Amino acid sequence: MNQSTHEPPTEIDGARVIEWAWSGDQPFGEVPGADSPEIFGLAIATYDDREFYRFSCDRNWETQQDGLYDSVDDAKRLLPDQYRLVEANWTRK
Repeated sequence: MNQSTHEPPTEIDGARVIEWAWSGDQPFGEVPGADSPEIFGLAIATYDDREFYRFSCDRNWETQQDGLYDSVDDAKRLLPDQYRLVEANWTRK
């Protein structure tokens, strides 16, 4: 399967996706730990338009890790180094 573009669902874990990025054939990085799942999708989403989550997802848009932020800009700017193997090009949903 060509991984160059793989749009996320409208909602992830019940939160409405606002912006997303897909790494393509190479993952952004991996979640530290024993299983070390690879992260191909990043999504910024909200439940209430006041707080924003950055979901780090596998190639099927299954959440592997998340973080809570005060703004969309913070969610993008504070991307951990472990997810910077491929540059994130954000797309508005």
